[in-house]
This record gives sequence, C-alpha cells and structure tokens, in this order.
Amino acid sequence: MSGRSPAHATSQAGGSRGNASWTLVVSGLAVFMAALDNLVVITALPAIQKSLGTDLQDLEWTVNAYTLAFAVFLMCGAAAGDRFGRRRMFLAGLTVFTAASAACALSGSPGELIAARAVQGFGAAIVMPLTLTLLTEAVSERRRGIALGVWGALSGLAVALGPLVGGAVVEKISWEWIFWINVPIGVVVLLLGLWRLAESKQPGARLDLPGTVLVSLGMLGVVFALVSTTDDGWTSGKVLGSLIAGVVMLAAFVLWELRTPSPMLPMRLFRNRSFTAVNVTSALMFAAMFGLVFLLTQFMQNIQGFSPLEAGVRMLAWTAMPVVVAPLASFLTAWIGNRLVVALGLLAEAVALGRLASVSHVHTEYADQVPGLVLGGIGLGLFFAPVAEMAMNVVSPREQGIASGANNTFRELGGVLGVAVLTSVFTSYGGYTTPQRFVDGLVPAAWVGSAFAALGVVAMLCAPRRSRQRQAAEASGAHVGRQDASGAHALQETRS
Repeated sequence: MSGRSPAHATSQAGGSRGNASWTLVVSGLAVFMAALDNLVVITALPAIQKSLGTDLQDLEWTVNAYTLAFAVFLMCGAAAGDRFGRRRMFLAGLTVFTAASAACALSGSPGELIAARAVQGFGAAIVMPLTLTLLTEAVSERRRGIALGVWGALSGLAVALGPLVGGAVVEKISWEWIFWINVPIGVVVLLLGLWRLAESKQPGARLDLPGTVLVSLGMLGVVFALVSTTDDGWTSGKVLGSLIAGVVMLAAFVLWELRTPSPMLPMRLFRNRSFTAVNVTSALMFAAMFGLVFLLTQFMQNIQGFSPLEAGVRMLAWTAMPVVVAPLASFLTAWIGNRLVVALGLLAEAVALGRLASVSHVHTEYADQVPGLVLGGIGLGLFFAPVAEMAMNVVSPREQGIASGANNTFRELGGVLGVAVLTSVFTSYGGYTTPQRFVDGLVPAAWVGSAFAALGVVAMLCAPRRSRQRQAAEASGAHVGRQDASGAHALQETRS
C-alpha cells in the first residue's frame, strides 16, 4: 500500500497539466493582484470621497466591505477547494473577483461601490488561501521555503507599489481605473490557470455552512459596532446592541466548531502554541498597518497638500522596504528561525508607528516622517515571508489548507478591526473640520497602532522554539492519522 496521503495522490494525478514553476507564476500573479487592490483603494480614498460625496463612515465601509467579506469567507474558500477541487474553486473565485472589479469601476454611488467591494472581497477570499495551498501541493518540500519566499515577496511588492500605482492612476486618469486595471490581469491569470494548474482535492472534505453563517454574523456585528462609533458614540444603543450580538454569535461559532464533526476551523489547532501565536500576531500586525495607512494617506493629501501621486511616491519609503529586506529576512530565518525574525519585524513596526505619532503635527515636514516610514517598511519585510512559512510548518501537511485559510482570515480580520478601531480613536479625539483637529485624532490613533504591534511581539515570543514547533506539527499529523486509521477500520468492519 502506498504511503502517500490521498490528497497528495489526487494532486499527482493532475500533475501532467501543471508544474511547480507555472503554479508559482499563477499563484504569484493572483496574490499580487489581490494584495495590490487593498492599498491602491486606500490611496484613492480622498478622490473617491470628492467624486461620490462620501462621508467618513462610507469611506470606512469602502475598505471594510472588501476586507470583511474577504476575512469571513477565507476558510470557507479553502474548505470549498478541498471539497470541490482547488483549481476549480481558484478559477471560480478569480472570475468573481475580476467581474466585481469591473462593477466597482462602474459604480455611481457609495452604496453601489460598497456592494461591489463586498463581492470583490468574496472572490478574493476564495482565491487567496488556494494560492498558498496549490503552491504547497506543487512544490517539493526541499524547495518549498524558496517558493513561499517568492510568494511573500510578491505580496510585499504589491504592498510597495499599491500607493504609487493608486496615486498615479487617480492623478493621471481617474479613480475608476484603480479597479479597471484588475480586469486584464485577472483574465491573464485565468487563462494561465486553465492551461497550467493541476487539480487537487482533499477526499472527504465537507463545507461547514452553519459555522460560516455564525462567524459572518458575528464579525459583521462587531465591525458594524466599531464603524458606527464614528457617528453614534460608544454608549449608543445601536453600537452596544450590535457589539453584544456580534460577540454572542462569535461565541456560538466557537461552540459549534467544538461540536461539529467537520469544522471550518478545528479548535484543537489552537492547542498548538505556534499556531495560535502566528494567527494572533498576523491579526495585530495588519490591524496596526492598515489602520494607520488608512489615516496616513489622507493626512498626506488633505493636510500636507500632496497630490495622490506625490503621496504615493512618499509612501514608498514605507511600502517599498519589504522588497529590499526580503533577502535579509531569508538569511535571518536560516540563522535564528522564523519566530525571532517575526518578533523583530513586529518590534520595528511598533517603534516606527510610535515615531510617526511623535512627529505628527499640522506643519510636519516629510523628512521628519522618513525614519518612521523606513523602519515600518523594514518591519513588514521581516514579517511577511517568515510568518507565511511558519503558518504552514506548524501543522501537518494534511491541514495546511486549513492553516492557510486561518492565517489569511486572521490577517484580514486584523485589517478590518484596525481600520475600525483606529478610526474610532481618531473620531473620539479629532475630526476633519480643521487640520489641527485631524492631527489631534491621528496622533492617538498612531499610538494605538504602535500598541497593537507591541502586543504582537509578546504574542510571538510566547510561541515555542523551532524544535518544539516541529514536534507539535508531527503530533498533530499523528492525531489526524489515528483518526483516519480509526475511520478506515470502522468502515472495514461495516463492510464486513
């Protein structure tokens, strides 16, 4: 009897249609497009606000509708890939994302744009976790670290180019074209995927629809409460009612996941300290980063008076650094391990946001911002690829699809909560009425972002060292293997 897992055998069956290099190209282009979209949109927010007459709450939902749908359906997308075929679901999600991008460009009101952004996020939620799963399936274990490093570098490059591309497109053409540019890229990736990707499945995988509904309602309630504080305040009935309902739904989700035989997120994985640390730190890093970028791009354009393109160029001091730092991160992980490199990245981010908070005032010179922006970019560069590799290495190969979906989910939920929380802090202390009021809100929001990153350092240092991580992953694999063996034995007895 072969020692290969069923998932591996299924993947090999389609191996004639795909190979590791083409899978890396397709998954890399897809993750680049999806990652680019987020920061391109954030850079274009002031232009969208002027064109469509949106208020601050609508601006938040322009970002959060995408990231919330993205976060909520990520694990469902990974499970659907396991159940119906990863290549098939990847191509379906890519089609939805590309079509929704066109719908965003054609939007004539804030409501239409927000709705299209939610559909776009749904498509991206199917695509993103499957890029990592397809890549992990296609690449041998010996070269997997290199492939994941390239995958992470492309994600970092998208972050680097996002503000620049967004600023250039908005200034030279119009904000609608930040969405139109996704269409030709999406079509190219779709054709390459049809031509070169190999199909793979996880036999016996099932969709957890009740879990998806519960976590969707729970996150919607929490995020709606945080966004509503902008207009209603923390003590209003709408905010408190929505927050309580969201927390209750999330608690129900946890209880359901503990009882259902086919959970979308097995709670037992959180017994693995490395798995917990990776996901908590991912949420905290993205909360800090997206929350501050949302406000900082508006500060550069509305207060410092830079055009969208000028703001995008100046943001390169932060966003381009991950591309430069990625080789250093690979060297450091080989020397001291992913755990310490990720912690260093979070520490650099915490210090960087503290620096930006300390120098922000109405007449801030860009030169005063550069050290904080550069240090923040170094932090991102030390974080992206090592945390992606760590997320895949702390579980058994059979559970890497779940691990990929979980990590991406926590990252996006962190981004949603970061925008909501930092904007709530901003409106509590400041506002848009005068430049001074904007700074009054920006400074405490930046300090909160710094605190998020600092908490991430603590969470990552709670993870065990590399040898213990490997032992935990092997134990998880043995546990799953025992379950499979027990199931096979029971099935054999039934047939007898």
